Order: sequence, then structure tokens, then C-alpha cells
Amino acid sequence: MALVSAAKIQDIARSQDAKTAILKAVGDISKQEVFWDLVLVGTYFRPEKTAGGIIRPHENVREDEFQSKVGLVLKMGPGCPEDPQIALSDWVVYSIKDGWQITLNGTPCRLIPYERIRMKITDPTLVF
Repeated sequence: MALVSAAKIQDIARSQDAKTAILKAVGDISKQEVFWDLVLVGTYFRPEKTAGGIIRPHENVREDEFQSKVGLVLKMGPGCPEDPQIALSDWVVYSIKDGWQITLNGTPCRLIPYERIRMKITDPTLVF
């Protein structure tokens, strides 16, 4: 089992800009290759503090590692459509059973077949 950095998860959950926080947590993945029609997405973590000001317990934040249905597109394999409907840095929605959970640089990610991505959204807080 890969080690997931609790500090990186907390940084993402505490960040005002989840997109930047995920990109920073994953780091340089330029030498990583994604094969076939797979899409690498960084897992979205809901904010640690709710809109009403309630601070979610650490265990609740960590649960997003397994239950999050939203991710940030980090890389796409060569088998994805040449004119894809999604692009790098897009927020996408998927079923948690449709991908493979992996860890890159201590950050939870998923590999999802392109055709299993359900929709593209502008704001990851809209879905959960």
C-alpha cells in the first residue's frame, strides 16, 4: 500500500485554491507517462472548514481520499481523443469504482479511462 502524506491532504483541504494546491502537492510529473486512453486526475479534497464555519475532523477529510468523485486532470494518455472534451487542469466528475487509486509523490490520484469520465465542471465544490 502506498503511503499517502497526511500533510499534503491537509494542505489541499486547507487551501483557498484547490487546483494550485493539488498541482503543488503532486509536483513534477513530466517524466511520468500515462498509457492508452487513461486520464490521470488528482483527487479533490473538500475544504477542511465548511461554508458555515464548522471544521471537519481529520478522519472526515481523509475519507475524501476514497470517496471523492471529483478530480483535477493532470495528464492524459495518447489513446484519448485527438479533440478531447476535457483538457489539462479541468475539473472532472467520475464514479469512484471506475478508476484505479494510486499515489504520486504522496498525493492521492486516480487513473480513469477517458470514456468513464461523466462530466466536466467549473467548480469542484458543486459535487460531492
